[in-house]
Amino acid sequence: MAEAVAGSGAGAGSGSHGDPGSGSQIGPGSDAPVIAPGVVDRHVHLGLVAAPELRGGPVVEVHDLGWDPVAIRRIATELGRGPRATRVRYAGPFHSAPGGYPSGRAWAPTGAVRGIASPADAEAAVQEARASGSSAIKITLHADFPQLSDEALAALIAAARAAGLPALAHAEGAGQAQRAIAAGVDVLVHVPWTERLPDALLEDAAERGVEWISTLAIHSGAELDRALGNAARYAAIGGRIAYGTDLGNGPAPPGVNEREIELLGQIGLDGARLREAVMPATAPAGLIAAPGPLPHTAAELVAWLAFAERCDEAAAAPPGARQ
Repeated sequence: MAEAVAGSGAGAGSGSHGDPGSGSQIGPGSDAPVIAPGVVDRHVHLGLVAAPELRGGPVVEVHDLGWDPVAIRRIATELGRGPRATRVRYAGPFHSAPGGYPSGRAWAPTGAVRGIASPADAEAAVQEARASGSSAIKITLHADFPQLSDEALAALIAAARAAGLPALAHAEGAGQAQRAIAAGVDVLVHVPWTERLPDALLEDAAERGVEWISTLAIHSGAELDRALGNAARYAAIGGRIAYGTDLGNGPAPPGVNEREIELLGQIGLDGARLREAVMPATAPAGLIAAPGPLPHTAAELVAWLAFAERCDEAAAAPPGARQ
C-alpha cells in the first residue's frame, strides 16, 4: 500500500523515511510509494498549447496568466471536467496602458489585453475580470511599450485588493520591477531578468512578502545569468519563489518542466522549500504517488516526478493517514 504523506511543505514526512538527503534511491525497487500534493504550474498560457495533454499527469493545477477571458473560461471548464481533471485558475486579460504589452504581438488575441486609460478606468476593469471568473489581476509593465501611469497602477492594485484578488505584475525593463514592488503588487510573474536588482529592493520585496514565479528555463545566456543571480539572492534572504514555466512561451510541451526544477535547485531550493515551491500542500487539486522516499534535491524531485502518477486519496490512504 502507498504510504501517505501529510504534505510537501515544512513538517511533511514520509513515515519512517523522514526527509532524505542527496543520493537517496528514487524509482522502482526503492522504498514503498509515497503520496504528495500534485504539481502546480503558476504561470501558463493555455491558449498557446495543447491544453488537454495536461489531463491525468502529475501537474494537477495551472494558473493561466493572460488570455482572452471568454476563451480561457471555456478552456478552464473543459480541463476541469471529469476524473483526473486539471484545475485551472486564470487571470483573464493583461491590464496595461492602451497599446501596452502585449498589444500587437502575433500570439496575443485582441481580447487578451484590457487597456486602462485612466485611474478611473481601473475599478471597472477589475470588476469585469472578476465577473468573468478571474482569480487574479495581471498587470503589465514593459519599458519598451506604453506604460501605465503611477496613478493608474496604484488604482489597479487598490481595486484588485478591494475585490479580494491578488495583483500580479509582468515587470520587464529598467526600473519596472522596482515600480511594481513599490506600488504593492503581490506577485512578480517572472523572476526579474533584465537587470540586477539592488539588495535593498530585494529586502523590501521579501519584507512585503512578494512572491516571484520562477520561469527561469525560458531564458539563456546573460538573461538567464541575471535571473539566476536575482533569484538566488532573493531565496537566500527568505524571499518566496514558486515554480512556474510560462508554458506556451517556447517549445516545452505540457507537463512537468524538468529544466525549471533543475534551475530551482541551482538557486538554492531543496527539501521542504523546494517541494512547497513545486507541489504546494495547501488545498491541493489532486494527489500523486511514486516510489519513495520523498525527494530532497532538485535531481531527486525530477526523478521522482518521472514515475509519479495521479492517485485517489480515498483509495490510496487509509482513514486518518493524512492530516
